[in-house]
Formats: sequence, C-alpha cells, structure tokens
Amino acid sequence: MAERVFITGIGMISAIGNNVQENLRHLREQKSGLGYTRHIDTIHRDVLPVGEVAATTAELAAMAGIKELPGYTRTTLLGLVAIQEALRSAGIKDAKELPTAFINASTVGGMCDTEKVYFDILDPNKEGDFLNYIDTLDCADCTQRIADETGIDEYVTTISTACSSSANALMYGARLIQQGLVQRAVCGGTEALTRFTMNGFNSLKNIDKQFCRPFDQQRNGLNLGEGAAYVVLESESLVKERNAQILAELSGWCNTNEAFHPTAPSPEGDGAYEAMKKALKMSGRSTADVQYVNVHGTATLNNDVSEGIALERLFGSNVPKFSSTKPFTGHTLAAAGAIEAIFGVLAIREQLVFPNLHFSEKMEELHITPETQLLENYPVKNVISNSFGFGGNNASLVISKYEG
Repeated sequence: MAERVFITGIGMISAIGNNVQENLRHLREQKSGLGYTRHIDTIHRDVLPVGEVAATTAELAAMAGIKELPGYTRTTLLGLVAIQEALRSAGIKDAKELPTAFINASTVGGMCDTEKVYFDILDPNKEGDFLNYIDTLDCADCTQRIADETGIDEYVTTISTACSSSANALMYGARLIQQGLVQRAVCGGTEALTRFTMNGFNSLKNIDKQFCRPFDQQRNGLNLGEGAAYVVLESESLVKERNAQILAELSGWCNTNEAFHPTAPSPEGDGAYEAMKKALKMSGRSTADVQYVNVHGTATLNNDVSEGIALERLFGSNVPKFSSTKPFTGHTLAAAGAIEAIFGVLAIREQLVFPNLHFSEKMEELHITPETQLLENYPVKNVISNSFGFGGNNASLVISKYEG
C-alpha cells in the first residue's frame, strides 16, 4: 500500500513578506504587494506593476547567510531564504540526517543576473566577476547551489513547466515518497523578476498596466511577481518515527495536458477540469468535500474564462469559495504553485478564505464570482490549488486537513 504524504514544513518569501508569518499577516490585512520595480533597470520601471520582493540582492544574501556573492543569483538567494525556513519549520536541523530528495522549479534560472552582464560576457577581452555568472543561466544552477548549501544530495532535479512548475515539483516529490524511493522530499520553486520576462509577457499583451483583476469582467492581464516557496513532504512512517508535526496532507494531485495552444488554455477548460477531477478522485474526496479553491486566476482574458468554465463543469451549481491570491503576490511563474500550496495549508490551519482583491464586475461568460471578503473562522478541510502553465500544462493539488 502506498504511503500517505504529509506536509511537515513550509517556507516562503514573496512581495508580501519575507517568511510565512509575514505573508499570512498581509493576507489577513488584505495588503497587496503590487507596485513598481526598484531593482530592475527597465523602460517599464514606472509603467508595468510587479510583485517585487522588497529586499535587495545583497540583503537577500545576508538573510541566507551567503558571504561570497559572485555566482549566487537573486533566484538562488530567494530560494535559499525560503528553503531554510521550510527546514526549520519541519524541525530539521541537518538535511543530511537521512536521504532526502530536492525537487526545485524555476523558469528564468539566473537570467536576472546574466541579462545584466550579457554584453560583457560576449566581449572576449573583458574580465571580472561577471564571468562567475555565465553558467548560472541554466535553471539547474540554482537547484544545485541550494542543494549544496542545505546538504541535500540523495536525489536532486529541476522542473521547468512554466507556471505549473513548482506544483509539479510537489507531485514529483510525493510520487517518490509513495514509491518508497525516499521518505522525505523538499519541493518548491524560486523565481526572480527579469527584463526578459517583463518584455516577453508584455509582447504577448498579457500584462495589465493596472493592478490585476482576476475573474473580473474588466480584467486585462497579469502582473508578474517574484518569490520562492518550499514544502517539506514526508512519508507517514517517517512522520510517526520522528513524531513530526503534521501541517496538512497532500492527499491528491494530477497533471494533465490538453495541448490546445502554446500560450492559451482550452476554451472549455478541458485540461483544468480533468486535473481537478482526477486530483479529487485520487484524494478520495468528493466535490462536496471542498471548501476552498485557490484558483490559478491570472486575470488574463483566456485563463479566467477557461478556469471558470472548468469550475462550473466540475462543481455544477455548488462551486465552493474560490479566489486568486495573485493580486497579493503577482504571478510568480515557477514559484506560484508552491506559494499557493502554502496558502492552501494556511487556509486549513487558520480556517481562512482569502479575498480576491480588485474585483468589481462579474464576468459575462460565468455564473460564478470569486470571494472578495476575508472569511475568518471558515471551516476549511480540503483545498484545491490550481497552477496552469503555457502549452496546456495543468496541475491541481488537493491539500487536506489532518485529523488523525
């Protein structure tokens, strides 16, 4: 019989906080982290809103305990801050104490730093610290550096499936545990803002010059964000062996791919529908057991219609409370799945439903509207967390309250 998979540790950094507690406080205060970049030299500095981590790269290095900065990109440092908190949260003083997997996700890798020195790298006559950043462009560089710093070396790999990356990382780690290959996996993702991603999404006409409005009739695109989040997953037998605190159970998951279009989801929400349906089936829960859905909710024209239709297909006239938390953090791409999975854990632990900020007008294509108020003392036992990426790569997680 496959092992159950429990969440025993969480750590994160985002535009609304440098740790889990700060993120929770700002969610409760309904305080958005959206604003304008202070760290990127771009013509869009005062034009395109972003969810930027307030700390400078040097400040992140200090937070992560890194003294020699060359070669450590902002992406890596964000990841180190988050994973260190996750390990502390799980009561793990030494990650080498038993074989542990590290499944990391990123889409930009070290581009946040390599794009600054691109022309220096191309000049064969130039020398300097920038040479330390040549290899950091590879997404696996941040993975390896984080693994080296934490001492995790049993199984280390990188996933890059656009916006579903870190949700898929959690699935991968859970599968390793269920198959008995490891008893513990640290899974999540890290992403820094770059000129490349800002220009790229802007060229797709997918960025709103106002703060994003998921599931709103007047929505006009996303706001990019940055951050990192990691979840410690452990087998039931290991949890019992070390008497670990259980924060929640990762009870179900599914990845589907309808391959409808390189950048647009199926208009009927086929991939999203199948991902949620099969994740729920795996969890052993029914639609009636779900109290909250943390939707992907990018506020792009296509995504919100597709995801909304998928919700109506799955839940019929009884769609549970749902909201997008991206108006708080921005869309953190590869880190989004892990950040929002932690929000799912917090919804269960704190008995909360988070508000969908900036909503004002119901979408004409849907019968449903997101929750716009913070709901305290709301009985949340099961959360679906959705992360849908380009190419139709759809990931849904079911996070459940542990009740013994």
